[in-house]
Parts: sequence; C-alpha cells; structure tokens
Amino acid sequence: MSSSRKLQVVSPVPADIDIANSVEPLHIAEIAKDLNLSPLHYDLYGKYKAKVLLSAFDELKDREDGYYVVVGGITPTPLGEGKSTTTVGLCQALGAYLDKKVVTCLRQPSQGPTFGIKGGAAGGGYSQVIPMDEFNLHLTGDIHAITASNNLLAAAIDTRIFHEASQSDKALFNRLCPVNKEGKRSFSDIMFRRLTKLGISKTSPEELTPEEVKKFARLDIDPDSITWRRVMDVNDRFLRKITVGQGPEEKGMTRETGFDISVASEIMAVLALTTSLGDMRERLGKMVIGNSKAGEPITADDLGVGGALTVLMKDAIHPTLMQTLEGTPVLVHAGPFANIAHGNSSIVADKIALKLVGPGGFVVTEAGFGSDIGTEKFMNIKCRYSGLTPQCAIVVATVRALKMHGGGPDVVAGRPLDRAYVSENVSLVEAGCVNLAKHIANTKAYGVNVVVAVNMFSTDSEAELNAVRKFSMDAGAFDAVICSHHAHGGKGAVDLGIAVEKACQNITQPLRFLYPLEISIKDKIEAIAKSYGASGVEYSDQAEKQIEMYTQQGFSNLPICMSKTQYSFSHDASKKGAPTGFVLPIRDVRGSIGAGFIYPLVGTMSTMPGLPTRPCFYEIDIDTVTGKVRGLS
Repeated sequence: MSSSRKLQVVSPVPADIDIANSVEPLHIAEIAKDLNLSPLHYDLYGKYKAKVLLSAFDELKDREDGYYVVVGGITPTPLGEGKSTTTVGLCQALGAYLDKKVVTCLRQPSQGPTFGIKGGAAGGGYSQVIPMDEFNLHLTGDIHAITASNNLLAAAIDTRIFHEASQSDKALFNRLCPVNKEGKRSFSDIMFRRLTKLGISKTSPEELTPEEVKKFARLDIDPDSITWRRVMDVNDRFLRKITVGQGPEEKGMTRETGFDISVASEIMAVLALTTSLGDMRERLGKMVIGNSKAGEPITADDLGVGGALTVLMKDAIHPTLMQTLEGTPVLVHAGPFANIAHGNSSIVADKIALKLVGPGGFVVTEAGFGSDIGTEKFMNIKCRYSGLTPQCAIVVATVRALKMHGGGPDVVAGRPLDRAYVSENVSLVEAGCVNLAKHIANTKAYGVNVVVAVNMFSTDSEAELNAVRKFSMDAGAFDAVICSHHAHGGKGAVDLGIAVEKACQNITQPLRFLYPLEISIKDKIEAIAKSYGASGVEYSDQAEKQIEMYTQQGFSNLPICMSKTQYSFSHDASKKGAPTGFVLPIRDVRGSIGAGFIYPLVGTMSTMPGLPTRPCFYEIDIDTVTGKVRGLS
C-alpha cells in the first residue's frame, strides 16, 4: 500500500507508549486516499482520526468483497496472549510487505481495562495502532455516547414509574398528550409505535376510550422485573449494587439496582450488530427493559425514548479511521467485551472495509478472548446478522499460555512470571497443547481454514516453538506459523500473511453454524456447552423462569451469547487445558432483545469489573512540557 512505511526497530523492544510516540503518524487524509476513500465519505476528527460515513458503503455496494479473516485465540492467561498485536502485525505484513490492500477492524478499548489490570488494546511493541493514547482514551466519543444514551433510558424508566404512581390514568394521559396552542391534543410520532403494538389504529387522542387511555398511558412496569442498569466506563466494584430514589423528593420510591461497565450495555451490542441507521433506530426502540405487572415486555419505544437514543448515537454509528505504525489503515468501531457480551467490532466497519479493499484485498477483524467465546459469537451471532462469511480463522497461541494449560504455576497480573515460563520445558508445552487442539477443532467445525499464529516471546526456545507448530499441524490446522511481529513489526508476520492468503484462496466449504435458530433456548445453550466439553447443563430456578418467560414472549428464536469466564473452557477459571465431563451452571438468563440475542450468565460472571490493589493508572501521567502521555500500555 502506497502510504505504508517500514519501521526502524531496536532491541530490546522499548515500552509500547515510547514506540508509539517515536513514530509521527501520517495525516489521516493520506490513509483515506490510499483506500480510494473520497473526502465526501469521511469527517476529520483532528489530524489523525476520521469518521468514515456509511455513505462510503452505499457508493461501493456493488463492488466485490475482499477476503474476510477473523482472529481468535487459545484460552488466555490474565496477561493476554497478543491477539490484538497479532491482528495488527498481520495487517502490517499484508500491507507494508506483501503489497496487499488491507484494513484492520478492531474494537474500541474500554477505559476499564486501560486504567485497571489489562491496559490498552492498541496492540503492542512494533505492531500497534497510533496515536496509541487517542486510541485507548476517548477516541471519537462513541463509548461516551453509549453511556449517555444508556443512562437516559435508565432515567426514563425510574421517572415513568414515579409519575405513574402519583397520577390517575386521565392525568397521566393529559400530560403525555398536552393541549397545543389550538386547544387540541395530538400524539407524537413515537407514540404511534406503542399504539400499533396495542392494536389501536386511532390517530387522535380524543378518539381513545377510557380503557384505551389506560392501556396507552400506563406502562405499569414491575420494578422487580427491570433488567436495565446504569453504566459508566470505569471499573468500580462499589457500584455493582446500589439503591436509587433515596432523596426526599422521590417520596420513598427506592429501588435496588446497580451499574454495569459501559461496554456491557445493550446499546454497545446494538452498535456492533447494526447494519444501517434505520436498523439501529429499530433495534434501539425494541430494547426490552423489563415487564409490565401483567408480564408484557416493555421497550424503549414504549417509554417514548427510542428516537432520542438514536439521536445520541447518530455519530457513533460511523467507524473511526486510524492507522498502524507502518501506515496501514484501521477501522475502530464498537467495543463489547467478549466474556460479558459478544466481543466483536462492528458489522458496518467490516462491511465498509470489505468493499474498500475489494477483490484480493484483506479485512482482518479480531474476536475477543479465546475462540470458545469470541470466535463462537463471531460465527453464530455476528455472521448471522451480517450475512458475511470468513475464509480464514486465526488461532493465536503462546508458549506461555500453553505451559499454563500443561500444568504450570498460576499466572497472576502484576506478579513476576514463575521460572517455568522463562526456561525451556518442551514437555510442559506439549501437555498444554490439548487446549490448542480443542480451539482448532472448534474453529474448524465452522467450515473455515484455521491458521495457528504462534506469538513468539524472547524467552521461548526453538524446540518449544517447533513443538507448538508440529502439534498444530497434527491437530488439523491449515498452517501454523511462528511470528515475531511484536519485536519486528510487519516483517515478523510476513510468513503469517502468506499462510493466511493461501488459506483464503483454498476455502472449499460453506459456513456452518453451531446450532439452528429454530431449536429451543435450552437446546442452543446445550449445543454451546457441549462445544466447551460439558457433559450437561444445570439451570437455577431463576434461569428456568427467565427461559420460560422469553419463550412465551416470542424471543426463543434468537441466538445465544454466553456470559462466562475467559480463562477456561468451563465455568471454573481454575480448570485449565481442555476439561470434560463438567456440568455448566446457568445462574440467570437475560435478553438483549434490541441487539438480538439471549445471554445466559454462567457461574459468577460480573458485568462490572473491579480495580486491583495496583491498577495501571499508577503508571499513567503526562509530560507537561510536550503534552505527550506516558505509561499507557
């Protein structure tokens, strides 16, 4: 690609932020020009970021797509195995060394991990997205827009309960449909959505009978059924459970609720799975926040707020264009966690990118955590809604993680690695390869070619790396490649790029889903559990009740998004390798109806992470002379 450039690497590899600050980014207009992206189809956000408008897809919709590659991984350690780094390094290799049209599609990082344990998600070493500080912090404000729209809906819920408790049907109706200057009442446009849902075809408030007035005006929300929670993009354990309504003006109408992290909001999932502005409007309006006391689902449109939510999200729907260290283009969009949401960047970013690269080009998108979580949801949720089919799936593996799965000591963030992880032990690596084999088998089952990318660390021995490569090939991988992109940038992933191109060119099977949508919620849950290695599934009373309710409400044909630990195939993070014979416990089942999936909560998953004793923020500061950020990782 013409705007790409080669890096001058040094050894040992400097800190990520130092590398990022050492490279002057190209003006984003140069990146756009290299993609043949017209200035009519993007809006600049400073010198190094731009929002790519959905009109870019409309102009190119008849163009043939490029190759579609998804990057998953083995079950990670808490330190991460370099999946984002591999995604970026591969794209730098394809664009800067193999002269291919390529676009990297990544999620926007949450500020929770950035200031918590894991750090940022711009990649690392010489395979990064830049400017790294802008990528990891506010970017173009999409997560803030999600936070604002989520919390507007939360406010609307509690306020509606409050007003309904203190007003008669007539008074409530009169305030919802006030008299205008001409002395007449009228429905706002959004109110016709509720009227249609109720089967009322009348167009004037004066035409409604007293019974219809009550049905229309009184939502009668059951406070105990409310699943919608407030959000913020910070790890704050003390907000997991709170009581609202304690002020004197709220007249004793308290309610126990809590906060989730912003990226766990259903609105984030809607953004990631939407296909157009019109589709996003419909999805936001259909979000179910709870039930009426009669058991009917209550939506954002019932509350009259679906349109306002869409207005808050109107700019967030456009992906953000950035660049890698080697000048290849990146589209950053959406950021759902993979362990508590579906863990993939947006459909619209992938669709735009596939048209921009065109035939023979490559779009490489990352799926969060191990392939049991991110890749499974990519295939069964994202690809169902997008209609896109990947040709190749990458499984990122490290010697470090395989040693852990082979029985090595615990890996704990913030603590030095045990000697077992920095000295040669081929037998420990081989023992851990059962985890890799399970990920290869699960991914191959979708009908894609699987390439294993062995992300090499400086402490890995040649014998250990070769053992992983041999095991991968024996387990059915299309290819397995040792990569040094962290230390060498795109140059260290050229062999991976060549393998991926061959895998894409040699695809012979159609995409196969893990389950059909028509089967029951339980059957779908059990199909996924079986893919983990479970012998069965155990449902709590609450989960049974929710499954029955969602089935009665007509939502049983939605795909399933399992919310479970990323540190094991099972529900128990301590079970490493490829455990079998366990019973998967489902403690609750919730619905993201607007986004379009049912999500069972496995074990004790929390939707609001906490901060450790020593969070990443200890390292983060600013150079007050240059304005450069220090300490981001």
